[in-house]
Amino acid sequence: MLKAWGFSLTGVLAVGLSLAFGQTSSSLLKETQWEQGKRYLAEGRTKEAKDAFESLLKNYPEEPDVHLFLGISSLRLRDVQAAKNHLKKVLKLSPSHVEALTLLGWIKLELEQDYTSAIGEYGKVVQLRPDSSEAQNNLGVALRKNGELDKSIESFNRALELNGDYSEALSNRGWVYVQQNKWREGRRDFERALETNPNDEGALYGLARTLRGVRDYSGAQKALSKLISQSPNFVYWLEWGQLYLVRYYWTLLLLAIALFAYSRYKKRRRPSNGG
Repeated sequence: MLKAWGFSLTGVLAVGLSLAFGQTSSSLLKETQWEQGKRYLAEGRTKEAKDAFESLLKNYPEEPDVHLFLGISSLRLRDVQAAKNHLKKVLKLSPSHVEALTLLGWIKLELEQDYTSAIGEYGKVVQLRPDSSEAQNNLGVALRKNGELDKSIESFNRALELNGDYSEALSNRGWVYVQQNKWREGRRDFERALETNPNDEGALYGLARTLRGVRDYSGAQKALSKLISQSPNFVYWLEWGQLYLVRYYWTLLLLAIALFAYSRYKKRRRPSNGG
């Protein structure tokens, strides 16, 4: 759980640090603490970053991006409620603030499992930026987790129309196909995702699942072996072992029968030899 939290927060931080700041006031951009706070956040010095942004807030209480970065800092410090409060303040000041809507959607989706609300937040982002492949992908993820599989595929399709090499959208669509037992379609998406990012763990795991679905156990083991070399996870080892048993089930069964028959034969031979 902690590992997943940390991984997700890396993405959240990337969103914040990639902002264009087109609406940020020019006076704030000149503040030393503004650049210092962002640098602290990038370096993982979250407490120092939060202190810098809180100091700026005294002079810029109505600046949306200060609240945004305080929200990101609060997430990094695992203070979810404080993060939500700052993001809601951003949206009160700037209702069309895409990054705040995206982060609030992420909180609803990943931390609160409130999929309906996440769909609502991501839907607003799609309306504001219909040509954003990332926005379409985020909406697709929320729809998938809410069980709306056909709608989620529509969102992933749209994301891939906008960016045909978007490996994350390919992998996400592949997992929808896994849920629908559409093994060949899923395999196609995972293989395409791995062409762009050969070390994508989600796509490798998905490829193993689809290969297992079409009874290509040898191929599934190869995919899991590569995954284990990258991330030695017990779950991957367990599935690899299960596939081994499936592949060699009949061999092991015949061997067990042969050993049983041999032991019975030996027992029968002992009385006759003794006589």
